[in-house]
Amino acid sequence: MQATQIVSDYQQIIATQRPLIDVRAPLEYQGATLPGAVNLPLMDDDERHKVGICYKKKGREAALELGHELVNGAIKKKRIQAWADFIAAHPDTLLFCSRGGLRSQISQQWINDQTGLSVPRIDGGYKAFRRYLVEQLEPGKLTSMPIILNGRTGAGKTILLQHLDNAIDLEKIANHRGSSFGNFIDPQPGQANFENLLAFALVKHASEGHSTMVLEAEGTHVGRCYLPGPLAAHFNTCPLVLLEASLAQRVQITFDEYVVKEQADYRQAFGEENGLVRWLESMQHKVDKISRRLGGQRVAVVKQLQLEAHNKQLEEGRPDWHKMWIEKLLGDYYDPMYDYKIKKKAPLLLFSGDYDAVLSFLQEYKGA
Repeated sequence: MQATQIVSDYQQIIATQRPLIDVRAPLEYQGATLPGAVNLPLMDDDERHKVGICYKKKGREAALELGHELVNGAIKKKRIQAWADFIAAHPDTLLFCSRGGLRSQISQQWINDQTGLSVPRIDGGYKAFRRYLVEQLEPGKLTSMPIILNGRTGAGKTILLQHLDNAIDLEKIANHRGSSFGNFIDPQPGQANFENLLAFALVKHASEGHSTMVLEAEGTHVGRCYLPGPLAAHFNTCPLVLLEASLAQRVQITFDEYVVKEQADYRQAFGEENGLVRWLESMQHKVDKISRRLGGQRVAVVKQLQLEAHNKQLEEGRPDWHKMWIEKLLGDYYDPMYDYKIKKKAPLLLFSGDYDAVLSFLQEYKGA
């Protein structure tokens, strides 16, 4: 294998989940990268800035010389060692920079000179791979029939998706639960990273040969991340499966997700007492965000129920009182909105049933 080996089969890189080293500067990596890539840069942000100025003023050769001056001695040794350590743990690693040019070539050569390892770089770098990923988001690139899983809030759609081998979990990709209350403590990916993650998931799905693809109904947005227009429009015309659940089941599922699990996350992030306070503040802020649809009087009622439940939890040590405002929100806000939207989708209905029936149907259905 040559030290300058180039890999250009992007589909295969995704299908085999090749480990990736992004040798671009940290600011470039933070802007957007390939899913799963670790950032072990050839130059840090300051070094890259200086080299860039030199390139504009004095040209390529002077910039290259400055780069070698800045990344030399102990600094160079440390960066090569970081690459070597990662490669030792992941022998099938690939390197990439912005365009698959000088930075990844230098990294590739230094690794080979120092360790004897020949690590391939990605042809065209991030920019070429990104163009490929954007193309995969076109409806015509889909190789399986999308089926849209819908149902009232709290019916357990996300839970069901986790038990399907042919599901694409848009909420997991967007790090958001898809509702006004759906954000997590950790931020969502930027739009480019969301698109890259989604494209990776679609290519991986295609490589597995599924005849159908199950996605949760999300509309055009999942939080602040949005599906490309043509893809969202295509999903909007696809067959629909409805997951049915009783109000009691939905309240419990919503309670487990938005109270029990989320309070645990806030406690871990902010401490036992402060975590609960921060969680309550977050929940009340989210109620305010839907005030235009919910109405001022209902907003006041829900927020009062939240506050009373919070105080009861502090007194009794259990969060069960929060189920009251959850039931109120489901009945006053989410259910009417769902009823309005689902009537328009009646011609697309393929199947409906409870959790077990829908799971069984989706596991067995292979498309028309």
